[in-house]
Amino acid sequence: MNQALVVLLALGGSGFAVLASQAPAPQSPANYDESKVPAYALPDPLVMADGKKVTDAKTWTEKRRPELLALFETNVYGKAPVGRPPRMTWEVVEENRNARDGAAIEKTITLFFPNEKDGSSRMRMNLYLTVPKTGQRVPIFLVAGVGRSGQPPALNQAVFDRGYGMVYADILALQPDQKDEAGGYADSIRKFYAPANQEGPGESEWGALGVWAWTLSRAMDYLQSDKDLDPRRIYLNGVSRYGKAAMWAGAQDTRFAATFSGESGCGGAVIVRRQYGETVGAITRSFPHWFAPKFAGFSGDVNALPVDWHELVALHAPRPVYIATAVDDRWGDPRGSFLSGRNADAVYALFGETGVGVDDMPPVSTRVGQRIGFHMRTGSHGQNDYDWLEFMAFADKHFGAPRVRR
Repeated sequence: MNQALVVLLALGGSGFAVLASQAPAPQSPANYDESKVPAYALPDPLVMADGKKVTDAKTWTEKRRPELLALFETNVYGKAPVGRPPRMTWEVVEENRNARDGAAIEKTITLFFPNEKDGSSRMRMNLYLTVPKTGQRVPIFLVAGVGRSGQPPALNQAVFDRGYGMVYADILALQPDQKDEAGGYADSIRKFYAPANQEGPGESEWGALGVWAWTLSRAMDYLQSDKDLDPRRIYLNGVSRYGKAAMWAGAQDTRFAATFSGESGCGGAVIVRRQYGETVGAITRSFPHWFAPKFAGFSGDVNALPVDWHELVALHAPRPVYIATAVDDRWGDPRGSFLSGRNADAVYALFGETGVGVDDMPPVSTRVGQRIGFHMRTGSHGQNDYDWLEFMAFADKHFGAPRVRR
């Protein structure tokens, strides 16, 4: 789930894009032996900080959910200092309403973030949007991340042909994935909104994943205004590190109808108390800038962490969420991802919904789950045609299939 290198490849004839990546080598021997997973106890998502039990959806929504969000902010991802900036604006800088021989609408949208201190500078992020012309407002996948050149990958033709739009958010424009002493702080929107003369993040201040999640919500601000899109069917997707960002964004922002996580692993959708594959220690050594500085302090005692990732999954309730893994990506702990979903079921039950709904991990290339979908496909780290077929089937199931252009 953590990639040192991302390469965009086109599958000949399929129309699908594959994200292939090389995970960083562990700095210490990783545990891949299930018998060596230590005993652990998961925090109960339905027990409040004061010890009271949550027994209904209202208490979850109004009291427990805000508690858990605050715990993830304080201890893992950091807290964003601003929501939607009051002076944020956007502009459709390119539009072609007869693209692809009249079959598509294509747009490039730039989001601007004025400097609210003196108005002298602006940061910006591009969205690259393609939707089929169907005569109706179109459901769309918001995909986190674009190529290093700042350009979107080739359109996923099979997704387009099924009636879905796709929009790629250039989230690196606001926070580079830069591993230096300050984690790209000087060039990021973290510095932009920080107090004057602050040169680095505070203990519980947002890291790169927090910024990337925040930018996805800012993309949502625009997408809900676009008359070509169905605002009730805007889905999040990310793979690897961007899958982590998508999970955190979807947990916070209930405007997203569903979240689709591809190989998000440690910090995305894995029970970290298992200490299987990538651990909190390994990820915070390799990518300290992704998280709030406080998170690294749990490396030596992960059981002291007041949350685990079944609770991040649960924060999506009652909305659908999908966790995709691969059998050869042991670094990303597919079983730990399944258990994150399974242990979120009790929260979905508060809403009268079934989450994963099965106790045993399914065979390879077998989708399970109702409101929480899960599969473990063949192959290694990345996102491929099988993943997208299952994502679309899951979206169709919960929200209805989109209209296909005739």
